[in-house]
Amino acid sequence: MVSSQTTEQRALAVAAAVPDPEIPALTIADLGILRAVEIAEDGGVIAHLSPTYMGCPALLAIELAVTTALQEAGFQARTERILSPPWTTDWITEEGRRKMAAYGIAPPVPEGRVPDCPQCGSASTEKLSEFGSTACKALWRCTACLEPFDYFKCL
Repeated sequence: MVSSQTTEQRALAVAAAVPDPEIPALTIADLGILRAVEIAEDGGVIAHLSPTYMGCPALLAIELAVTTALQEAGFQARTERILSPPWTTDWITEEGRRKMAAYGIAPPVPEGRVPDCPQCGSASTEKLSEFGSTACKALWRCTACLEPFDYFKCL
């Protein structure tokens, strides 16, 4: 018989591999959106997810993608939103930050710093707009290579 721990680990691996719909180079685990997976009393799987912010338009798509991936892997599954503590960009993994930069999006940096250009690596960058391609990003430009880029806002 397969132990509950093995089942939980397998379900976690399936859920963790779901790509983010807005940044498909990253998984929901890379972004820290996937908080946990647990086995419910009825034997089903519950994936606990935290939205990046309350108005995130991708949240329903993420919940559906996680449920579908788990069901396709043979689990009875559902998702549960975890709102407290609220998600923070601190939860983005180091691997997620590397993938984000490789994808052309500058990862969040501590307050007071400017993001490095994900194209050329220069720290000579300037904000063009507080609003980027999605609400969680701002539009920046590199003054060295002159390329515009999205910056994932620090929350």
